[in-house]
Amino acid sequence: VQLQASGGGSVQAGGSLTLSCAASGRTFRGYTLGWFRQPPGEEREFVAGITWTALRSTYADSVKGRFTISKDNAKNTVYLQMNGLKPEDTAVYYCVADPRTLSSPTYWGQGTLVTVSS
Repeated sequence: VQLQASGGGSVQAGGSLTLSCAASGRTFRGYTLGWFRQPPGEEREFVAGITWTALRSTYADSVKGRFTISKDNAKNTVYLQMNGLKPEDTAVYYCVADPRTLSSPTYWGQGTLVTVSS
């Protein structure tokens, strides 16, 4: 089972980035997918999640209105469109998957670093 994240990089405040996470090694049909992040020196935190049917998505208050999570079931890929980036969004971003909820995700991808400069 592998979750491969990509799309991280450096951007100035107010800019945009799109993260992608391709899942392989098993089918994630029925799973909830999402993103967590870990800012420098801080704990990991939930960012966004989306159900398999994409009928329900949830966001951390800190990113609501700026980030959008989406998925392409045919490609087994989940995306995180990040707009209006702020320096406090600087973190390593991880894609995650779980057969139920993202309270404690079963599967974690490797992280991708997002750096936002002021």
